[in-house]
Parts: sequence; C-alpha cells; structure tokens
Amino acid sequence: MKSKTFICSIIAGLVLAGCNSQSVTSGTAINPDHTSGKVTFNWFEYSTPGGPGEAPEGKFLNPVLPGFYPDPSVTKRGDDYYLTTSSFSYTPGLPVLHSKNLTDWTLIGYALDRKSQMEFAGASVSRGIFAPTIRYHNGLFYIITTSVDNGGNFIITAENPEGPWSEPIWLPEVGGIDPDIFFDEDGRVYITHNDAPPGEPLYQGHRAIWMWEYDPQSQKVLAESRQLLVNGGVDISKKPIWIEAPHIYKIGDWYYLSCAEGGTGPQHSQVVFRSRSLDAPFIPYENNPILTQRDLTYPRANPVDTAGHADFIQTGEGEWWAVFLGTRPYDFDLYNTGRDTFLLPVKWQNEWPLILPPETPVPVTVNRPAGTRAAQGTDFYSWKDSFDDKKLSFRWQGLREFDRDWLSTGNGELNITPLPGLLSSKEKVSYIGTHQAAANFAATTEVTIPAGSTATAGLAAFQSADYHYFFGLHGKNGKYSAFIEQVADGKVSVISERQLATSAGEPVTLKVEGKGSGIAFSYKENGKWISAGDTLDATLLSTQKAGGFVGTTIGLHARQ
Repeated sequence: MKSKTFICSIIAGLVLAGCNSQSVTSGTAINPDHTSGKVTFNWFEYSTPGGPGEAPEGKFLNPVLPGFYPDPSVTKRGDDYYLTTSSFSYTPGLPVLHSKNLTDWTLIGYALDRKSQMEFAGASVSRGIFAPTIRYHNGLFYIITTSVDNGGNFIITAENPEGPWSEPIWLPEVGGIDPDIFFDEDGRVYITHNDAPPGEPLYQGHRAIWMWEYDPQSQKVLAESRQLLVNGGVDISKKPIWIEAPHIYKIGDWYYLSCAEGGTGPQHSQVVFRSRSLDAPFIPYENNPILTQRDLTYPRANPVDTAGHADFIQTGEGEWWAVFLGTRPYDFDLYNTGRDTFLLPVKWQNEWPLILPPETPVPVTVNRPAGTRAAQGTDFYSWKDSFDDKKLSFRWQGLREFDRDWLSTGNGELNITPLPGLLSSKEKVSYIGTHQAAANFAATTEVTIPAGSTATAGLAAFQSADYHYFFGLHGKNGKYSAFIEQVADGKVSVISERQLATSAGEPVTLKVEGKGSGIAFSYKENGKWISAGDTLDATLLSTQKAGGFVGTTIGLHARQ
C-alpha cells in the first residue's frame, strides 16, 4: 500500500450557494458553546438508487466488497475464508470478514477493537493501519500489518477470527510497510516487506522488498537474517516505482513472490517473481504485469482503475483466485468510494500465474468459483439500522478513538452526548460513519435535539478533516435551523442555512443524496421533502482532489 504519492488537487474559486439561504460565511463552523441533554437518532437507512443489479445464475458481481475496502488479504480454515483490509485511523480497525464462497462476505468483527492495542489520537484519517496480511497456521490466525506514525510493523493473533485478538507483537527491526508472513513447509517462518532500497535511492519511488526469518517462540526476527529479494521492481533499468505489498506462496516446487508495482493509482499493477529456493534469487516473469488497467483508455463501459495489490487463495476445488483492490471512477479518475475489493480467477501458464491478459478490462460479471452458490452476506448497498441492539452494528466506525462513552444504542434509539470536537479537527469527535458503497447513494435519518439544547446534529459525508460536508440542525428561536457546512482544503464555509417550521425537540428527517459529482441535502416537513440548497460539488470528496487513501463515509455527527 503506497503511502507516499497521490496527486492532490486544490479546489480553488469554489462558489456555491443554497437557494433561499443566508449569505455564505467562511472560516467558522456553527458550533454552540454548550449543550443540554443527548441527541437522539431513531434510525438510519442507506440505499443505492439503481443498485448493482442481480448476478445471473452461476455468476457474481464485482466488486465483492464495495466502498473503501482496500489492500485485501485472504486466508482459509477448512471450508471457511477470512479476509481483512486496510482501515487507516478508523476505529475499530482491521475489519474481519467471513465467506463460504469467496463472493459473499459477512462482516464479523474487527481485529483492533480497544485502546490497549493501538493509539491513533491526533492521526490524520489516511495514516494508521496500512495493508495487512492475514494467515491461518496450526490453529492460530495471524495478522501482520503496519501502524504508520504509531509504532510501525506488528503481528496480532487469535484462535478465532471473531476475536479476541492479541495485543500487538511489535517488530522494531522490520521497517517500511506492507509486511507479509509466510509459513514454509519445513516449519520456518518468514516476513517480507517493502522498505528503502540498499544505499541511496536512485530515483523517486525507488523501493525494495526485503525478507527476514521470524521465530514464533521468541516473537522476534532473527538477527542478521535480513535478505534483499527485489531491488526497485521487475526491471530497475526502467525505474519502476513503489514495489510493495509482497506475498510469498509455495506452490509445487516453486516459491512465488507476488507484489504490487506502480503505486496505488492509475499506474498500479501486480507483478510476480519465482525461485526454487528462498536462498536463491527471485526471477521476474517475462510477461509481467499479471494484472493492470493502465493499458486501457477512456471512455469505456463500467471502468475499473488502479487494479493491483493482490493476494492469492486456493479453493477446495483446486482453483486459484485473487482478491485485489480497484476503483470505480464516475468521471475519468474521480471516485469518492475509495478502493474496493475485487475477485478474479488466477490462470496458470507455464507455471506462472495470470490474473488478466494485457488490455483486458476487469469484468463486472464473472463465473462463480467451482462448486459454489450465491449466499447471503452483508448487504453493503441497501440496509437499515433501527438501533434495536445494545451493541453498535459492525457497519459503523469512528475516527481515531476506540472510546465510545459518548454513545449508547438500544430500544430503537442511538443516543449521542455531543463532544466539542469538530469534524475539521483531529480531536476526539462524536461521529460514526459507514462506507459509501457506490457513486450514487442516499442516506436518511431521523434526529431529535432536545428543546433548549444548543447541540448541533445531523448527517455528514466525510472524506477527511479537510474535505467533507455536514448537514446539521440546531435550535434557533424555538425552531430548528438547518445548515450545510462545507470544508474544502481545510476552509470551513456555511453554504446555506434556513429556518424550519418544526419546533426544537421534535424529530426531523434528514437526507443526503450523492449522484457522482453532485451531492444534495434535504429535510422533511409535513410529509414533503424540501431541498436545503443547490446540488453541491461532490468531487471534493474524491481521492483525486482530497488526497489520501480512504473513501467517503456517510454518518451521524453531533457536537457541542
């Protein structure tokens, strides 16, 4: 998972006005001085207008994990598959998903679920947990990953994938990012990872793949075992960039080393090397890359871009499959959903793996893995949370902090005691969000702010502290006032504000709708939807403009 480069555009001269609104204000969020009582959300509903459709019999639809599930890694215990992805500074972190068929996944928990394991306080949203590897070996699950800016590389383990997962085993000698753990047939264990090349880098993006032997008993890498596997990439004379995300597999008589190359953007790709021995050089495949979309042109139907960062798994039927990341742009290189998880079969040619031939688009509709049928998994496109359970649904994540003492749920209510932190800060904030699953979406909630309270509450579309929207309510002269707050390049602007007829203390239904490059907000009064302003620019929620590695989350926010 590349942590260094993404073109980050600055939005300049953005002038947006809501109809029938007050004049635009800049620089200060609407933020009352204090609050009285809790804010109540009675339900939340997420939908995808038009939906992804239904897969024909015997087929499945890509992506299998839509909306901000990047850098996937997969393992198997018996007939059960388990997958995890990067989570950055969202909490809980390291989502764990389960499947019986590789195509339909259920979110069953998180490997990082408590403060004793990890500390993200003050972190930017795109720091934190990068590119995990999950493996099952001899009755134990292992996740090895990187906590960027918060400790480096570490391992956690669990007997059951639902948890509990252990405290981190830190690996101070292992630098860089994207570690992999490989259990060889002779009982020896190895860690591979991306790090700086030997000597001075020869060019921007020059990296290397290194390997250490690891002792599970002492929980340390062996001193002096560090070994260079790849310097630069497939062909260093061509100055390849950002070789990373290594995974080692032993298949037959060969050791295969599969890596991402080109950076997690339009030049992304998957490449492969092989060797008869871990002590011998790894030789690159002459027909690399084995997966990329960089050789395709726009426009094209159902485009998938930035494909790479793959992990392989073999099914009980003997087939090999790859999970990998990709993006679904709605306009050339713009996407707000982050990087999704895709699934494709791996074919073998002369004992080399191939995911896609050159100039071949990632297909949306794919033949199912042999011997499998469609099954019910987590529905990422259409769902409702009625807040009946006392435990918050796994669909929800917060920012940086594991503590949720400001939140309670059950009996048809989600109650939030508002914190003073703003979404535009890196402070502790009372926000929970769910991943935007497609370019088009609608999210609706019903919220009540007690009469006399100066709390502010509503819906947010959050890309980062510097790029997001907040559609909020607050009491004003005994009634509600609804406003749209935009944060672009760190600049806070109130785009529109209007008085409602509804009295403070009564429930109000709010809605946010995304349609590719546009986003709109509305509220319901007297059974009718009323627009809160003009359709606004949703491209500021795109990775290309906001930078970073996350997708947009849609969620509930309250503040003092």
